[in-house]
Amino acid sequence: MIKTMLKIDGMACGMCEAHINDCIRQNFEIRKIKTSHAKGESEILSDTVLDEEKLSKIIANTGYKLKSVKSELFVKKGFFSR
Repeated sequence: MIKTMLKIDGMACGMCEAHINDCIRQNFEIRKIKTSHAKGESEILSDTVLDEEKLSKIIANTGYKLKSVKSELFVKKGFFSR
């Protein structure tokens, strides 16, 4: 799995978080998304690397600004993993 961290400018409340989450879910096949307006970021888990240009365009169309994108390999750690 791939973990993608987005830094987003312009979010002010929980509805902004929901707006970002909905637009990402509608345009990409993802497993999970968690967004925080207080931190100004979104964390996305997906099976493939997300297209940064498409992310930027989609977020700009919602009225927010994508400041940065960072992707890394994500390994799920369970209770019994070492």
